[in-house]
Amino acid sequence: MHLYRAAWVVPITSPPIHRGWVAVDGRSVTGVGGPANDPVHLGHPAGAASDLGDVALLPALVNAHTHLELSWLRGRTRPAPSFLGWVSGMMRERVQAPDGRDDSYVRSAMALALEEMTAAGTGLVGDISNSLAHLDLLGASGLEGVVFHELIKFRAGDASGFVEHARRRIDEAAPAGGWRVALAPHAPYSVAPSVFQALAAARPALRDARMSVHVAESSEEVEFIGSGGGGWPDVLKRLGAWDPGWRAPRCSPVAYLDRLGFWDAQTLAVHAVQAGERDLERLAELGVTVVTCPRSNAWVGAGVPPVEAFYRSGVRVAIGTDSLASVADLNVFTELSELRRIAPGVKPEALLRSATLAGAEALGFGATHGALAPGRRAAMIAVAIPPGTADVEQYLVSGIAPGKVRPIGLGPAC
Repeated sequence: MHLYRAAWVVPITSPPIHRGWVAVDGRSVTGVGGPANDPVHLGHPAGAASDLGDVALLPALVNAHTHLELSWLRGRTRPAPSFLGWVSGMMRERVQAPDGRDDSYVRSAMALALEEMTAAGTGLVGDISNSLAHLDLLGASGLEGVVFHELIKFRAGDASGFVEHARRRIDEAAPAGGWRVALAPHAPYSVAPSVFQALAAARPALRDARMSVHVAESSEEVEFIGSGGGGWPDVLKRLGAWDPGWRAPRCSPVAYLDRLGFWDAQTLAVHAVQAGERDLERLAELGVTVVTCPRSNAWVGAGVPPVEAFYRSGVRVAIGTDSLASVADLNVFTELSELRRIAPGVKPEALLRSATLAGAEALGFGATHGALAPGRRAAMIAVAIPPGTADVEQYLVSGIAPGKVRPIGLGPAC
């Protein structure tokens, strides 16, 4: 057993402990407490002990939504005033840039991103993949999580056959380490209603039935689903993907997927920038998790997410960074600082839960990750804090640079 002592221990499922300790045996937490029940002070053998000093010891963070395959686009796309403007620029770069067709370059950028995520305190990831070509990199990283194989098919056709082919593909995928593979329809403007319905029907046959979808991200999406207008029809026609038989459902994107029977408690609703109160109430009723990525939302011109409304609604909220095509880094601590800025009414403890346990629950790791408690994985981080810090939760959501983070139990060496 190894005993770690710290100025603060932040278990997430209980209040922070001043001058706390965490006992670890191998890869598992065996105990958490404070000075009153310190096993060494009580005369119990504890094996090796480390006094980490002025740090906060907490579970590794959860990045519930990112696109690691797009890491090679870092610095190649610029912030845009509208979502469609950003999408056009990003697609143009992906088509024209020769680096994007060089898999060795894509792999090296992705490997670097994984290293940076670990250094910034992330231990669990929800990653979107179009190709499923880089599962070996994820396994070698020492991180864990879910790879969501993204599906795009707007033109109506054999939806059941399309979904069955995707199901076979993820069943044949063999990620290493603690990774699982699931499905992710891209968005209401890029996936046919029949595909959403086929995915809902296929859930009982899936090895991992959780799914992720971008929804209510932009005003252009709301206009498209609400009236059939906006710029999406023109984009789909240029791509040769338009379905002339499609008709606007004339409701919100969240209500549209509800009509199709797509939502359930294993679904991640990513972004939800344009979700209204009734949308959020409905997602909460169904047990859906909203994954918010506020820095990316600003970068791509989608707007400011209604973060305080998320928490008021009772919906589970997790946090993602999105990709390096729309943020400068994949540091979840920076995302927490932005959330604190735009939603000062949300308590730091709620934000920290979103960055840890809520994300772990959304990805299907709620019993093992996201909190410090006996029986859980000893995937932890020690964050340097100023001496005498009184409100450790407030400090942790103020923006933490990677140099202040020490991963414990994370990375390929573990």
